[in-house]
Amino acid sequence: MMELLVEAERYLSHGLLDHAERLFRQVADADPRSSIAAVGLARVALERDDDATAYAFARRALAIDPENPAAHHLVLRLEEVVGGRGGTLPSDVEIARITRSSQAPTAPPPPSAPSPSGPTASSAAPHAAKAVPTPSARRPGAPARRPGLLGRFFDRRRHR
Repeated sequence: MMELLVEAERYLSHGLLDHAERLFRQVADADPRSSIAAVGLARVALERDDDATAYAFARRALAIDPENPAAHHLVLRLEEVVGGRGGTLPSDVEIARITRSSQAPTAPPPPSAPSPSGPTASSAAPHAAKAVPTPSARRPGAPARRPGLLGRFFDRRRHR
């Protein structure tokens, strides 16, 4: 599981949101009590400027693990930001609906790497056929690397 979470973090840091979401969902489906996966899904939603879904997953992570500092910070910061804009956050019923309805995978599967030809194809390591994302697969305008785990989240004004 940790390998999937690390890979999802890497995809997220490079702006490959569909791939990151797919991996975070895979972990969340395998372990519904994973607050790290729920925080990851909240961060993917935040990158897509979907504050309601981000708040729902952050609240879910906080319900799973009340001591999770990332979930706690996301919830508080989203309440502050959305409240400052005069917006409303989802209710508990809406949060349950959002987190339940979004468990169905919406991201397309990653592109598969071309299979190697020749007699060594069957003896190749399983990770050797893993597709490596190309810069062209990045979200338009996404920076190459983000400053820190929640770098964009802390200063949302500069990205609006």
